Amino acid sequence: MRDSALALSLAGLAFMMTVIWGGPLLRILRHFKIGKIIRVEEPGKHFTKMGTPTMGGVMIIIPVTMLTVLLNAVSLIGMKVLGRSVLVPLAAMLGYALLGALDDWEGIRGKRKGEGMRIRTKFIAQIGLAIGLAIGLKYVLDVPDMFLPGIQTEIELGFWYVPIAAFIIVAACNAVNFTDGLDGLAGLISVTIFAAYGGIALLQGQIFIARFCFTMVGALFGFLWFNVHPAQLFMGDTGSLSLGATIAVIALMTGQWALFPIIAIIPVSEALSDVIQIVYFRLTKGRRFFKMAPIHLHFELLGWSETQIVQRFWLISLLAAMLGVGLALV
Repeated sequence: MRDSALALSLAGLAFMMTVIWGGPLLRILRHFKIGKIIRVEEPGKHFTKMGTPTMGGVMIIIPVTMLTVLLNAVSLIGMKVLGRSVLVPLAAMLGYALLGALDDWEGIRGKRKGEGMRIRTKFIAQIGLAIGLAIGLKYVLDVPDMFLPGIQTEIELGFWYVPIAAFIIVAACNAVNFTDGLDGLAGLISVTIFAAYGGIALLQGQIFIARFCFTMVGALFGFLWFNVHPAQLFMGDTGSLSLGATIAVIALMTGQWALFPIIAIIPVSEALSDVIQIVYFRLTKGRRFFKMAPIHLHFELLGWSETQIVQRFWLISLLAAMLGVGLALV
C-alpha cells in the first residue's frame, strides 16, 4: 500500500510540475516560431493546425528527468526512493528525445524543411541506440528475458535477446510516432500503457520501475492539459520517439514484452496499418487498402470527428490494457 501511495504521489507531483512550466514553454515556442508544418497529403482539416507549437515532448521530459535525478540523488543521504535501474529507461527517453528534437528542428528550420531528417539516417540512429539499450538491459541490469501467461518460469532467450529487444525498441518508438497525429491521441494512449506496465511492475515487486512509470503518467497528464482538442501544443518527434522507446524499455524490464501487442494495441495497429498500406500499394501497383494510413486518418476520412477517434481509440486501449494486466497475473 505504501509503495502504491508513493507512486501515485509522484504522479501528482509530476503533473503539477508539468502544468506549471507548460505556460512558459508555450510562450518560448511561440516566440521562436517553433510551429508544426502540415504535409500536403494530410486531410484538409489538419491545415488549421499549421503553426501550432511543436517539440512539446520537452514539457514531459524535463519534469521526469528532474524528479528521477533528484530522487536518485537522495540515496546519498540514506533515503531509497528510486533505484539505479530507472536510469536505463531515463537514458532511453533522453536519447530518443534528442534524436526526435534533431528531426523536428530539421523539419522546421533545417535544409529539409517540412520533411525532417532523412529516413535512413534516422533509422540507423534508432537502431544504434536500441542495440546499446538492449545490451545494457541484458548484461548490466540482467532483466528477465521473457515471461508468458500461464508459464511461471522465465523463458531464456540467450544471445537472441539483444536483437529481439532492439527490434522491440525501434518498433515501439515508430509505432507511437505513427499514433501521434490527432489532438491528445498519443498522450492518452501512452498514459494508459505506462499505467498498465506500472501496475505490472508493482505486482512483480519492481517498485522503482513502478514509480518511474507513474511519474511518466503524471507528466503526460500535465502535457495533455495543453494537448487535448483543440491542441495548444504538439509533442513532435521529440515526444513520440522518446515515449515509444521508454515504453519498450519498461516492457522489457518487466519481462512481459510478449503482452506488448495487447497493452499497446493502438500503436501496434497504427504501425501495422502503415505496413499493410505500403505492401498492398506495391503488390496491386497503386491501389490502397485504407483510405489513408496510419489508420486514424482512415477513420477521419470515413467521417469520424477527431474527438470521436481519440475517445474510441482510448476506450479500446483501456480495455486492452486491463486485459494485458490480467494476463500478466495468470
